[in-house]
Amino acid sequence: MIVRAIKWGTLLILLFLIVVGAYCSYVYREIRDYATHDEARAADAIVVLGAAQYNGHPSPVYKARLDHVLELFRKGYARFVITTGGYGPDVNFSEAQVGTQYLVQHGVNPAVIITDQSSGTTSDSISAVSNLMQAKGWKDALVVSDGFHLFRLKRMFQNTGIVAFTSPAPNSPIEASSSQRFLYSMREVLLFSVYRVV
Repeated sequence: MIVRAIKWGTLLILLFLIVVGAYCSYVYREIRDYATHDEARAADAIVVLGAAQYNGHPSPVYKARLDHVLELFRKGYARFVITTGGYGPDVNFSEAQVGTQYLVQHGVNPAVIITDQSSGTTSDSISAVSNLMQAKGWKDALVVSDGFHLFRLKRMFQNTGIVAFTSPAPNSPIEASSSQRFLYSMREVLLFSVYRVV
């Protein structure tokens, strides 16, 4: 009786591990597919997800995102840009504020930039941006971030009623490093799974 129970228990554990492994493998492949697929097209606004800033200057990761926003904006994909990201350890500068400052320094009219510095997490940023866009009657966004981030972002926007077209920052330092690319993508598997459950 005990031996049979152990066998069944072992079988169920193996089955569970196989299912979890298959799920994680599927999500990982989707994340990597979105990381290399550019959906850039005309939208109501370009939305850039914040990243670390250092004493008022964008980190290399954030700079890569902002440079891509500049390229898309100059090509006329949208008339407005929304920068996101709250305050980290440095209470003098928010990520969104630094992003806006960088874009203005590179020729973007501040009148067409909306700075949302109220959010501390990706989920908060998506919620705040979606509420802002819906209040303006905007329906779609061209979303810029690192490639590994885009699979989850697209679905989060969809769940708020905003159509998101994703465009990965081509010069992302994270995507350029195979080890970081793998680690951040695996982290996204976990974050996406938690998002789906919660």
